Amino acid sequence: MKVAVIGLDCADPKLVFEEFWDELPSIRKLAKSHGPLHSTIPPITVPAWMSMVTSKDPGELGIYGFRNRKSYDYDSVFFANSRLIKYPTIWDTLGEMGYKSIALSVPLTYPPKKINGYLVTSFLTPSTEVEYTYPPNLKKDIEKWVGEYMFDVEKFRTENKQMVIDQVYEMTQKRFEVAKHLIVEKDWDFFMMVEIGVDRMHHAFWAHHDPTHFKHNPNSPYKNAIRDYYRYVDEKIGELVSLMPDDTVVIIVSDHGIQKMDGGISINDWLIEKGYLVLKEKPEKPTRIGKLIEEGKIDWSKTKAWGLGGYYGRLFINVEGREPNGVVKKSEYEDFRDQLARELEEITDEHGNNIGTKVFKPEEVYKEVRNIPPDLIIYFGNLKWRSIGSVGNESIWLHENDTGPDDANHAEDGIIISTDGTVPRSIYEVRDLVLSFFK
Repeated sequence: MKVAVIGLDCADPKLVFEEFWDELPSIRKLAKSHGPLHSTIPPITVPAWMSMVTSKDPGELGIYGFRNRKSYDYDSVFFANSRLIKYPTIWDTLGEMGYKSIALSVPLTYPPKKINGYLVTSFLTPSTEVEYTYPPNLKKDIEKWVGEYMFDVEKFRTENKQMVIDQVYEMTQKRFEVAKHLIVEKDWDFFMMVEIGVDRMHHAFWAHHDPTHFKHNPNSPYKNAIRDYYRYVDEKIGELVSLMPDDTVVIIVSDHGIQKMDGGISINDWLIEKGYLVLKEKPEKPTRIGKLIEEGKIDWSKTKAWGLGGYYGRLFINVEGREPNGVVKKSEYEDFRDQLARELEEITDEHGNNIGTKVFKPEEVYKEVRNIPPDLIIYFGNLKWRSIGSVGNESIWLHENDTGPDDANHAEDGIIISTDGTVPRSIYEVRDLVLSFFK
């Protein structure tokens, strides 16, 4: 028995099963069963893929995004990495059972860990100068197969759209070429790869693709860029699967979907308007909150809360006895948190229309809460609006992303397609599905 999981980061059910279905012959051929796959809270690359291969939610993993608090100090933020993963992945469990695995570009595998088989790390790898494979000598094979391997595109939030296309296609070609060599030349029972190009194309070209987007230009030369890339990936999947034994169970999966982004809510400017965040001096131009913290520009003696930007909002409360200069008494914490949640859910757009924000408490949505979670998890406009982390914007409403051009946000459902007759409905069920074939 061989099982192959092909991950397409951000592949969306509306695109795959509706808009592009007739143009994806390789995927259709494999789809004995298919459907939407509900993602994590929040539906983002890190930690969603690790939730998929461990069956553990973000709270259990103790990973709430790319950036996480290391301690309760205000400036203690670090990027997630593989060392934080304390639970066995699919390939770890299969290795203990004596099966060999290949894991190619699965997010949150850097630095590389030992595996019974072969591992190539993912897009958070700093460069090809570091060790990014297990065993280490696999790196030389990759250099022989494709030259310099590409983990990600250099910059997908840019106005240079042709550069994004060129880099995404080069990256994808190299990834699938490495995948082909691995499945043909190496011994394996389980294979898993993740291609992040789908996500990059969505964020770079969504306004060009989606006629309902307020920035859409029907005459854009890039209006078919996403469609063309899906067709290219479908072709690559067909080539890859043709090299596998005929009885291989093939599963195609994504970690979340995509939708248009109507705008962004400047969470910290909103907190300033409410009197919950107090600066010693207002910045002359929009400035990231981290820089203001580093420069000592926040008056913590008067500040009750601050937030981080991203596809979803993370709000932190300045709690007495927890943060270094906390002011919110522990006895008042829950009432204040409930008040913040209500006020966040009341946020409107510029025209006074409620945008439908959802707010979650970590302990209510996770089985366990490890490390330091946000005090509140915020889906502005139910993820149709981004969280803008910078401070000093002219308004709390923005229609330009503060980290570069990006007209899309994540949606809660990804996809699952299988040559087997059953498909799970939740990202947490994928691991058990895979392992069931080996029992």
